[in-house]
Amino acid sequence: MCGTCGCAEESGGTRIVMLREDGAPDHGHPHPHPHTHPHERRQQGGAGETVTIEQKVLAKNDLLAERNRTWMSDRGVVAVNVMSSPGAGKTTLLERAVTDLRGRRPVAVVEGDQETRLDADRIRRTGCAVVQVNTGAGCHLDAEMMRDALTALSPAEGSLLMVENVGNLVCPALFDLGERSKVVIISVTEGTDKPLKYPYMFAAADLILINKSDLLPHVDFDVEQCERHARSVNPDVRVLTVSATTGEGLAHWYDWLAEQR
Repeated sequence: MCGTCGCAEESGGTRIVMLREDGAPDHGHPHPHPHTHPHERRQQGGAGETVTIEQKVLAKNDLLAERNRTWMSDRGVVAVNVMSSPGAGKTTLLERAVTDLRGRRPVAVVEGDQETRLDADRIRRTGCAVVQVNTGAGCHLDAEMMRDALTALSPAEGSLLMVENVGNLVCPALFDLGERSKVVIISVTEGTDKPLKYPYMFAAADLILINKSDLLPHVDFDVEQCERHARSVNPDVRVLTVSATTGEGLAHWYDWLAEQR
């Protein structure tokens, strides 16, 4: 079990699924690497052994992430790692973004989920190139999965690569994928105090999107207080209030994306 979020350690292998133009899956081969977290707690041995395992896992991931970063930089590909808890609206925001940004810049998407290709199917219907990464019991994407997704997707030079991470406010923040920037989405249907409860995620963010603003009249959510909480753990973070339903704030998000070069 993962000591932080309680997910099962063995995922049975990551699956990379590339969707063809007709929507049929083009299954990649399973990648039977164990799902080992840097925050795992094994009871065999002392604290020194545990720390050594953590350092080795993170060091390996960071090395692969740097290789991903170099590979993308050489091709002018800019990756944005989009993270949130489940149901915050990541896929809906990405659907709207890839549609609205069509013609401005090549856009491709990596979809991360434990199972199914439902979100990748939604993105594919917009006409955007997309690859699905199924992590099994894994609770986040890592640099090795990102490398395999890049190989399957082969984004065009100069592309904006949007990466939808597995829905989780803990583990995705720990693993560098080689991305240019990190975006954290919080929905107004969640608690105002989420940045305080999950400080590492919000401290790692380059941009925070407060999503579903159209629901504010119907929920108890204080936008200004949430921003204050976010800046208490990340003083320089940019915060935008948006709605994929009404389009509020999306132009400012697109301006931010255009700055990611």
